Amino acid sequence: MKTIDELLADGVSGKRVFVRADLNVPLDGGTITDDGRIRAVLPTVKALADAGAKVVVASHLGRPKGAPDPAFSLAPAASRLGELLGSAVAFATDTVGQSAQDTVAGLSDGQVAVLENLRFNPGETAKDDAERGAFADRLAGLADVYVGDGFGAVHRKHASVYDLPARLPHYAGHLIATEVGVLKKLTEDVKRPYVVALGGAKVSDKLAVIDELLAKADRLLIGGGMAYTFLKAQGHEVGISLLQEDQLPAVTEYMERAEKQGVELVLPVDVLVSPEFPDLKTKAPANPTTVAADKIPADQEGLDIGPKTRELYASKLADAATVFWNGPMGVFEHPDYAEGTKAVAQALVDSNGFTVVGGGDSAAAVRTLGFDEKAFGHISTGGGASLEYLEGKTLPGLAALED
Repeated sequence: MKTIDELLADGVSGKRVFVRADLNVPLDGGTITDDGRIRAVLPTVKALADAGAKVVVASHLGRPKGAPDPAFSLAPAASRLGELLGSAVAFATDTVGQSAQDTVAGLSDGQVAVLENLRFNPGETAKDDAERGAFADRLAGLADVYVGDGFGAVHRKHASVYDLPARLPHYAGHLIATEVGVLKKLTEDVKRPYVVALGGAKVSDKLAVIDELLAKADRLLIGGGMAYTFLKAQGHEVGISLLQEDQLPAVTEYMERAEKQGVELVLPVDVLVSPEFPDLKTKAPANPTTVAADKIPADQEGLDIGPKTRELYASKLADAATVFWNGPMGVFEHPDYAEGTKAVAQALVDSNGFTVVGGGDSAAAVRTLGFDEKAFGHISTGGGASLEYLEGKTLPGLAALED
């Protein structure tokens, strides 16, 4: 895989460089609530612009249905990118149409443009190879070189991620090179003890990675909504907590395998419960009750790990040489249910090991809860991509960057 360092060494002045970024930022109306992904691609964009390239940045945002939708416009992201760069960024109001062509043609050396949301064109996500290829052909007409730096999208077989690199000289950007280097530390020659903390809502989203980690990790800590399926598999009442009954056989099998293979699988010993889900908009006090994990009332819902579990998980992370964390421990968006996630984040900060926050909600939680990003070994920009890499899957966007 060639990297941007090789591209820069060859010289890019005057060349149109297409950067497939991940600007899929959370929005509240037109306001960006977390610009982490924009800041993550900044080193690549700035390096190319400083070297005199005409930089064409492209990304998706959200899940529009193959047609323009103002709610998913990349205009706010383009504006924020300009603020971070300290220079104006041109914005094309379409992906490959007249606006895109005129905007790219009007770039001077060292200038940056952002195309409108790639998913406004149905060719970006098409299952049909020919339809995707036709869109990639039109994108290729806007550039001389391709740089892949949207790690959060490399697990998608989309036109700008998979098909476009085949049509242009292609390189990995700084972000993708960093992400791959980090993930290799989690899969090859891992320093031990290797502890993995998994949370989030659905156990089904994590089954494949649990399956793989049972052969690699020394300890698995389970939290979030997915923990209640594990507790149910142990025969405990989980009340009205999130539960995936269809996953109980798989979870039971994994617990048995963990025991046989000597992998320590740690579940909550206490939880915070409430008869109703909290109001995340008003953040009105929820007044939860703390109960033992095997004593959840039938009419209550588990919404965070309890204080004893926080202490337990911190102790299980204290001696780790390598830590991977993906998924919050509770409904961290509400202050009454943020302490579990905060405790795991703090344990990573206090650790002397190599700590990786695996993207998605975990990365958002770290920033929302006020932690210094530099206190972690690495904060990934791609939760789904990180998990699929750890599962051992071939990621289309990475495969496309190989020579």
